[in-house]
Amino acid sequence: MLDELLRQMRPRGGQDVSLDPQGLIDWLGRQLGAEIAPVDRAGEVEVATARLATDVLSGLQPVLTQLSNGQLAAVASQRDGFHVWCEALGRHVPRPVLVVGSLLPVKREALALASHVGALIDVLRQARQADNLALRYQQVASRLRLAVFMALMAGEPTLARRMTAGALPPLLDAERLRIHLLRCPPADRGRLIAAYEDASGYHGRGLMVRCPVYDHHLICLLPVEHDNDNVGGDLAATLRALVRDDPRYALGIGASVPLPATARAYDQARHALAVARHTPERIAHYHDQPPLAALLPRQQALAWAQAFLEPISTAPRLTLDITSLALNFPRAGVARLLDISRNTVTTHLRRVQDALGLNLQDPRSRAELALALAVNDLPPPDGNAAAEHAPAPSVDSLLSTEAAITWAHAFLQPLQPGTDRAVHRTLQAWIQADTDAQRTAHNLGISRTTVRAHLRAAERLLKRSLQTPGPGIHEVVHALRIADRAP
Repeated sequence: MLDELLRQMRPRGGQDVSLDPQGLIDWLGRQLGAEIAPVDRAGEVEVATARLATDVLSGLQPVLTQLSNGQLAAVASQRDGFHVWCEALGRHVPRPVLVVGSLLPVKREALALASHVGALIDVLRQARQADNLALRYQQVASRLRLAVFMALMAGEPTLARRMTAGALPPLLDAERLRIHLLRCPPADRGRLIAAYEDASGYHGRGLMVRCPVYDHHLICLLPVEHDNDNVGGDLAATLRALVRDDPRYALGIGASVPLPATARAYDQARHALAVARHTPERIAHYHDQPPLAALLPRQQALAWAQAFLEPISTAPRLTLDITSLALNFPRAGVARLLDISRNTVTTHLRRVQDALGLNLQDPRSRAELALALAVNDLPPPDGNAAAEHAPAPSVDSLLSTEAAITWAHAFLQPLQPGTDRAVHRTLQAWIQADTDAQRTAHNLGISRTTVRAHLRAAERLLKRSLQTPGPGIHEVVHALRIADRAP
């Protein structure tokens, strides 16, 4: 019978499948002409043969408790005409118990076989529990990595350290980092994270995080070496190799930034990824350009931003966080990121746009609000001088400064040489149509496919991500607005 038991345990057809405890119990019942029920350490019956009456097990409860607690090793009795054999399995209390019931006394050899099968089922149960524990560990580790990333995105490295409760990722000991944003099939993200995850739940000196908004994105935060500004470790080379070997992959690489500037590094990597998808190598680096907010006259810009944002100065923190995120991600993505409903996101945004008198579906309003928030986040002029007493200028006057005009011309310059300005005209029409490709095509008298092609060309030339909400569209709005008004 042991040979037959081994055959039962062998996967059929070469398939890598788990053993079925119910199948083993049914097989054992047929071999012994008996009813079988393994009782686990919690006193629960997970599997049993079909004809074992529940009242038989109920009547055995005191005996099962003694067996499980280690007070007895085995007990033979009769219940309702059944010859019942109960045997404790294993050494660790509480112990599982195997119950065998038959109309006829069961032979010793048959009981030995039953003991083997019962022990095997207990091993299978423990293996499943170990798999479940491993899965829960992976889920917790994934949530912790995401929490660390979100704290860094908020500019809070100290908070990120506190979140780890002593299990500090080596990344947080670095002064600077660079983000590699990998585009890959969604199903590959978990496999890649697991393949390079170490025993601590991190990825060596780096950190790999599933993007909570875009299913095709895998966010890789890598520390930058102090000596040559190169990313340390082998993970960067591994990511490049993945892209080289799989045409479905693309990689955007941001610039080196301090840890508190992780949000800027992420935006850079997004822009670089948009470019990478249109290049033969499918890898692109971000080419840095000063942000518009930092080029405006600081005191006047801060006075404008504070006046612009004053109607929402007392808004709840959640409302402000949702607004900031909604300027950079689709509303559905914001809902997923914050684990709230999309209706809740819409409600908070409606309060903001009503208070500010804006239409946040309009990319020009979104860009103006994003500029005000960016300026408001800058340090005060002269370190600590207050700007609240300065008269608030108009945004048009701020965008008419020489620095803003120079920035806009530099930003749009890649669209000028050797082109028929078709891409430039499409961008203008696209913004005027609230970034709706179908309306843009109708207004220009061209196909939607042509509009999409021009937008991809603009992404490649401007090195900005334009086909998802975010700072790339805001920069295009400002640059076109400045260029149209510039002499």
